[in-house]
Amino acid sequence: MELKRIALGIQYDGKPWQGWQSQPHGHTVQDQLELALQHIATHPVKLACAGRTDAGVHALEQIAHFDTDAQRPLSSWVRGVNAHLPDSIAVRWSAELPEILSGEQEFHSRFSATARSYHYVLYNHPVNSPLLAGRVGWVFRPLDEHKMRAAAQYLLGEHDFSAFRAASCQAKTPVKLMHSISIRRQGNLIYCSLRASAFLHHMVRNIIGSLIVVGMGQEQPEWLQQVLQSCDRSIAAPTFMPDGLYLARVDYDPKWCLPQQVSAENWFA
Repeated sequence: MELKRIALGIQYDGKPWQGWQSQPHGHTVQDQLELALQHIATHPVKLACAGRTDAGVHALEQIAHFDTDAQRPLSSWVRGVNAHLPDSIAVRWSAELPEILSGEQEFHSRFSATARSYHYVLYNHPVNSPLLAGRVGWVFRPLDEHKMRAAAQYLLGEHDFSAFRAASCQAKTPVKLMHSISIRRQGNLIYCSLRASAFLHHMVRNIIGSLIVVGMGQEQPEWLQQVLQSCDRSIAAPTFMPDGLYLARVDYDPKWCLPQQVSAENWFA
């Protein structure tokens, strides 16, 4: 039978899992999803995703795809799969990809993406909250979000982001286009939203760590420009904790007709 390509919109709490990517121990989001999909497809399933998240990192709407010859209603790839998943992972929607035109490349959750958005949520309070543990990054020293916002402006545009790149990063190039960064405070919570063409390994967490240094008054906003231009990872702040990081949205050409549900701008509004 002819193979079909199915796209999924997936939401998960990253706290219980050792990241997205499949591991021999099986304690990853990908492993759990592939097992659940196998129950419905009745054959082994291999998922590809838009971006592999690290241990403890969450997703509001991760996008993944797989190929199958199984004849199932789209609802089976949602409710049927969810019946075999733990509460911390859920398929929110499924879509069968349209047939490709002659000469066009088929849909790929990673390579067809045109941009990605991440949120980082900071809890800025002298005492940590057990109710928010694992879901926010905690900073007990006062943060000046206005200085953080001023510093973030130096990162907009196309740059070499080597200063915020993990040593283990496998990206072909450190040059990325940062479309936007917004930072706003609501009480003790500070919401940071970043949208770029793509992100390097640990790039968001490294940027957040450096913005926190500025927010605490240890450096001025102009320091972030110096860090960026240095292309030297040792000058930037240490990688900040994964707890408050959320893969918020992945953008695609409208021709793929994906029923995406999450708006990166208003999820935490």
